[in-house]
Amino acid sequence: MSLRKKSKIETNSSLWWMYVPAFIFVGFFIVYPFLDGIRISFTNWNGFSQNYDFVGLQQYSRMLTDPDTWLVVRNTLLFGLGSTIFQNVVGLTYALLLNQSIKFKAITRTIVYLPVIISPLIMGYIWYFFFAYQDGALNDILMALGMDKINALGNPDLNIWIIVFVNTFQYVGIAMIIYLAGLQSISKDFYEAADIDGATPFQQFKNITLPLIMPSVTINMVINIIGGLKLFDVIISLTGGGPGNASQSMSTFMYTLYFSRQDAGYAATQGVLMMVIILVLSLAALVYFRRQEVEA
Repeated sequence: MSLRKKSKIETNSSLWWMYVPAFIFVGFFIVYPFLDGIRISFTNWNGFSQNYDFVGLQQYSRMLTDPDTWLVVRNTLLFGLGSTIFQNVVGLTYALLLNQSIKFKAITRTIVYLPVIISPLIMGYIWYFFFAYQDGALNDILMALGMDKINALGNPDLNIWIIVFVNTFQYVGIAMIIYLAGLQSISKDFYEAADIDGATPFQQFKNITLPLIMPSVTINMVINIIGGLKLFDVIISLTGGGPGNASQSMSTFMYTLYFSRQDAGYAATQGVLMMVIILVLSLAALVYFRRQEVEA
């Protein structure tokens, strides 16, 4: 074996040690809590006592027959998929606009992206004071126009979409930046050739822009689905999951089960279900949109 080849092997072997801290961190803070959560889902632990019993699949049977489970699953899917659709549509619209030669592009990008750096909990409270029934800005505007006040956050048919709106408003800047990067990577030659062939702007978008930004679509869809399905902070600050469980997500429902009802075993079971839903939907989106990607 040559000295150069031997040195290369030794170098590669030594580089593996650089991964050890990351493996330890992931194992201790992610893998172990995840596996322990699955273990807890087979118990009746209250979250505080040192004594608990293993109850087998009893918690899972309870979960499948609990009407609250399907309510929070429905809400979680609305939060996740609704936010994903709106963030991608609005984010792509912003990106297409800012990809043009217009004034104040840098300022506009900053304004749209600015909410991302705000804590979701704080963002929720900001919008709470807009939608609040008592002294909320929305009702002040309605009353100034001679209209009746509305209890937007207390209406189960409305507060879910308010949560989707606030989540979209906060994170649409991320989608915009990713789409803008994808748009700026497309060669102008494609559009010049399309102009020569007489293609309309819509045809150019459909046949050139959309296929070539599919990697950006893939990234945004997966990120937004995962983020929307585990939504927590905004719900806590806007509605607290109420009225009743009407606006609970699976994350807030687990929080309620653990801390308010002292039912940690059942909360862990709900966590396992949430993990399965996020895993299935995010992988399905990843596989589907990766298949739509084309080579430039």
